[in-house]
Amino acid sequence: MIRAALADLPPAQAGELLRLALARESFYAFVLQTMPGYRMGWVHEEICRGLDAFLEDVRAGASPRLMITMPPRHGKSELASRRFPAYAFGRRPDLGIISTSYSADLSSRMNRDVQRIMDGEAYPELFPGVTLSGKNIRAVASGNYLRNSDIFEIVGHGGSYRSAGVGGGITGMGGDILIIDDPIKDRAEADSPTIRAKVWDWYTSTLYTRLAPGGGILLIQTRWHMDDLAGRLLEAERAGEGDAWRCLDFPAIAERDEEHRLTGEALHPERYPLERLLAIRQTLGLRDWEALYQQHPAPDGGAVFRKEWLRYWLPKDLPERFDKLLISWDMAFKDSEDSDFVVGQVWGREDARHFLLDQVRGRLGFTATMRAFRVLSDKWPLALEKLVEDKANGPAVIDSLKHTVAGIIPVEPDGSKTARAHAVTPLFEAGNVYIPHPQACPWTGEYEAELLQFPAAAHDDQVDATTQALRRFSLRPRMNFNPANVKRARRPLR
Repeated sequence: MIRAALADLPPAQAGELLRLALARESFYAFVLQTMPGYRMGWVHEEICRGLDAFLEDVRAGASPRLMITMPPRHGKSELASRRFPAYAFGRRPDLGIISTSYSADLSSRMNRDVQRIMDGEAYPELFPGVTLSGKNIRAVASGNYLRNSDIFEIVGHGGSYRSAGVGGGITGMGGDILIIDDPIKDRAEADSPTIRAKVWDWYTSTLYTRLAPGGGILLIQTRWHMDDLAGRLLEAERAGEGDAWRCLDFPAIAERDEEHRLTGEALHPERYPLERLLAIRQTLGLRDWEALYQQHPAPDGGAVFRKEWLRYWLPKDLPERFDKLLISWDMAFKDSEDSDFVVGQVWGREDARHFLLDQVRGRLGFTATMRAFRVLSDKWPLALEKLVEDKANGPAVIDSLKHTVAGIIPVEPDGSKTARAHAVTPLFEAGNVYIPHPQACPWTGEYEAELLQFPAAAHDDQVDATTQALRRFSLRPRMNFNPANVKRARRPLR
């Protein structure tokens, strides 16, 4: 209909009017119209679509909950905390918006930025009936509309915007939209149980009570801790005790093939190319990288396996010979982008020390799995035992290879994954398990992250292969109990 109405206009004029019309109905078009230099990638288009849907749900009184987690400096605040409130007021000038962040100063800066967008040249063309007071007014007087760095009101409408720091008071105001942008300031705050509890108490007892019926909550943050606000909200949802959240989760480097990128590719290479992200990972260390950039915070010190238990080997540290070598396989159920990985690990034992020597890992189909099995077996011919968990694709692999590859041993898992992991933690705690040093092995970081996040990690295939191998090393031959056997087994005292 819009295009038909513009058909008789000169192309340039018609094009401009079309852009304005689209910017009134699409947040993506609004951003480009009010900030032409914004570097829009596929991830930002996804966020714009999510925010458009969120606003429509607010308009319908559907009580939406939207959580956006992504790395620092990737443009999330510009979209969600600055541009979106201005766009929302244009669409619905009677909205009440409360916007919060970890500090009152940051929230006030966001407030002023929203005002600048609404005062800008492009905004009146889009929404000519949505304006702010021309004066900085801090107290209400007859006929005046508030406008300062804490609150502003929409002239001629019932809409208002209130900014506050996390922990600050918001009494006397209600909000159709509550925005929380990075409620945690830094690592020190994230690691403080007291501050995490204060953020949660403020959210539940102060901010949440300000939400209007049918209103929506928008949380934008980088993850810091499993018990941060996002973590608590998701845990409450899993327990059936909280709201249902729609989550847009964007790791800096893809961990699986996605619609817009492949495994290992950067989120928005125009801002942060892969080489820059890898340098950041090297500088930050594993814990902060996995939390802030990959959105996978680990439990404090690890849930089952603890960071301080890890020991590393370099080639110069390896023994000249091993008492025993084995290969441990964990098979996937299917070959798809959301399945677990196929993992094969080579382990060696020398006295009480256990070394993870080699690993293959990938989302492999059945044929590729058998090929990888043969390649690893040929690479490590002294690893006579090949352990295969007898589930998923394991039985099929065993049947296909048992006559051509020697030493394949089916392993029937007993107990839960967590119980099997706890069974081998004494070896880690005693310092008897060595993994390749991160500086010498490209996959150690991912292995370590999964180990320390278990059982909360997205995947547990590497942990399963590890526990299977270490439990095999710990097996001892059984001796029938009778006095003669005990006497023969006992060494004489001297």
